[in-house]
Amino acid sequence: MAEPAATAYLLLAAGLLLLVSAVLSRATARLGVPVALAFLGIGMLSGAEQAVRISDEDYRLAFRLGTIALVLIVFDGGLHTPVGTLKRVLAPAALLATAGVVVTAGITALGARLAGLPWTAALLLGAVVSSTDAAAVFSVLRAGSVRVVRRVSDLIELESGLNDPMAVILTLGVTGVAAGAVRSPGELALDVGVQLALGGLVGLAAGAGARELLARMRPLVAGLFPVATLSIALLSFALATVLGGSGFLAAYVTGIVLGAARLPYQSGILHVHDAIAWFAQVAMFLVLGSLVAPSRLLGAAGVGVAVALTLAVVARPLAVAACLVPFRLPAREVAFVGWAGLRGAVPIVLATIPVMSRVPGSERLLDVVFFVVVVNAFLPGATLRHVTRRLGVESDEAPPPRAVLEITTSQRLDRDVLAFHVSAASAVAGATLAELPLPAGALVMLIVRGAELIAPRGATQLLPGDHVYVLCRPEEQPEVKLMLGQLEET
Repeated sequence: MAEPAATAYLLLAAGLLLLVSAVLSRATARLGVPVALAFLGIGMLSGAEQAVRISDEDYRLAFRLGTIALVLIVFDGGLHTPVGTLKRVLAPAALLATAGVVVTAGITALGARLAGLPWTAALLLGAVVSSTDAAAVFSVLRAGSVRVVRRVSDLIELESGLNDPMAVILTLGVTGVAAGAVRSPGELALDVGVQLALGGLVGLAAGAGARELLARMRPLVAGLFPVATLSIALLSFALATVLGGSGFLAAYVTGIVLGAARLPYQSGILHVHDAIAWFAQVAMFLVLGSLVAPSRLLGAAGVGVAVALTLAVVARPLAVAACLVPFRLPAREVAFVGWAGLRGAVPIVLATIPVMSRVPGSERLLDVVFFVVVVNAFLPGATLRHVTRRLGVESDEAPPPRAVLEITTSQRLDRDVLAFHVSAASAVAGATLAELPLPAGALVMLIVRGAELIAPRGATQLLPGDHVYVLCRPEEQPEVKLMLGQLEET
């Protein structure tokens, strides 16, 4: 009976922790801190001093679990990335996700060397912490507590979804050199190009194939559609990795391609993957936190905090400023992007790579990474709302409606539901529905006014602040958009 009881206690603890994360999510969002970060500390305390006796297999298990969680998180990020975002900020985001990561890694490594680490450990540390964390960025910017102008938030989110592959490649390359494998800079550069190219191509192919598959699927129940998309995310990652490409990039691109399509049961798919991504964040922090021994942290605190501040205050801002020069963005936007470089569990996942490769001193590196993650989540995160106002990059877009109208179906329909916000400057503000020359196939289905749901009638007047839901055919959408203005991203 001992094993069933132990399992029951484990499930009890897991259930309580997940419940706490859900209940406290709004409070942590107001602080600008990723809710899952708290579970890094909880995982550390749950592991207590067992971390000093962790075996290679424990690190491998943590790496595998962390990898799966990251795949699910970046895939969900891709699903929620509008195609318009790619058109607006793809070039600067791609430069930040490649050259920006390399520059950040180099400056951070220099700071780590000045803090007392040997060059090998300093270079490893720079590579491990060089990318921003998609889970942390998505949870803070999409929680609603920090409302940033669309171009800036799109840039930060797209960069965070694209830059993990470069950090993985850098970490593997430096680890290989530290473990005795000799590779020239040219070989590393070629490897980077191949991995990114293959990852992107696999992602595009997997996304396109998945769109056709889902359009033709006739499952027994609609709930199997998210099962199919979950398997597609894992398959795209695995296929790209086996072929020598970047699996994380493939999963992200697959998500973007699927998210841009009109899918059956689309709202259900998005909701399920959103829930899976949150679960993956919490579980990842909890598991990876158990690798850190509290007794070792004190010895790494000085170096860890010094490197963390170097990364947040020097390396990230300089790298962003250098990469965004060609795009001539306003200085306040560049400063905000430089400050909003949140870190999460990705560096802890990457820090297990040199440990598994038996690089000398790599276990201490994990303790230093712990401080880098905590400081670079709390410091930018907790000050992000103030910095947003201070730099003047706060969005004046309407807050999201309190109610959202969706149509859930497992079949493709010939019409879509579009959401619009009526501002004081809108041409339709003050007009009645009877006065709107809507196309013959278009119909206003619902108006959300504050906490009130209004059933539309011909005499219903559109007021500033209203959220209007319109049912129309695809060919009618340009005319409806011209009349009602900018679409809301629901």
